[in-house]
Amino acid sequence: MRTASCVFFLLLLLPVLLLAQESVTTKPNTSAPIQDNSFLVEEAYNQEDGVVQHISSYERLTNSRDWAYTQTDEWPLRTLKHQLSITLAGTHVGSFAGSGAGWGDAALNYRYQLVGSGETTIAIAPRLSMLLPTGDHKFGQGSGGVGVQTNLPVSIQHSSHFVTHWNAGATWVPHAQSESHESASTMAFNLGQSVVWLAKPRFNVLLETLWTSSEVVVGLGRRQRSQDLYMSPGVRWAYNFKNGLQIVPGLAVPIGIGPCAGEKGVIMYLSFEHPFSFARSRTK
Repeated sequence: MRTASCVFFLLLLLPVLLLAQESVTTKPNTSAPIQDNSFLVEEAYNQEDGVVQHISSYERLTNSRDWAYTQTDEWPLRTLKHQLSITLAGTHVGSFAGSGAGWGDAALNYRYQLVGSGETTIAIAPRLSMLLPTGDHKFGQGSGGVGVQTNLPVSIQHSSHFVTHWNAGATWVPHAQSESHESASTMAFNLGQSVVWLAKPRFNVLLETLWTSSEVVVGLGRRQRSQDLYMSPGVRWAYNFKNGLQIVPGLAVPIGIGPCAGEKGVIMYLSFEHPFSFARSRTK
């Protein structure tokens, strides 16, 4: 666990080392603002044609001792309108003593740019995902069944200094399982909102709010519902390079309120975005 944390911190520090060479490698136009995911809330900007993004996120909660690491790769389908991505997860559930770390459920995602883009005042990009039961449900690391998830992100550019992102979504697993292999259908819901202050084009301050309501199987055909509510202040910053690479590290501190009052944690975020031609040239 400590080793994973150290590795992630080193990745966050990597751009600082690169900054020493920024005078010769930074893009001539460094004033373009960051248009990246918030840490808990999804933005409504698909990847442009030929541009891919690799997103790593690590979240650890103090009281429950839960932690999760996710890796998402986003790929455009020859146009801004269509985007595919895959999300893999590693996780540990603190309430399962001695379970250790393991794979979580994986997600295959499709997102359609319904309205606007990163250049417009309003952008809307609904997402549909298939959830694959790659996690071990016996240790709380997965649902135990194939699921479907939807999310509707809306992004609004209020001014040159403020952007908000709004999310509403649901998750359905028709044959979720308990640790004793008992099955039931489960539903989960999420609502999220993020305020982003573009203090500088390459430095943002964020305040996110996320509410979730989820179910777990507690017996054959029986479910138990729980709710979580977090507010999460954070910061992110960007390093741009003339070969098209953008690196965005970020840090946030989620704080539980209401049904999970007293819980707190840390989020570490790291994004690499670059032209697909850059990826190909690196493999030659």
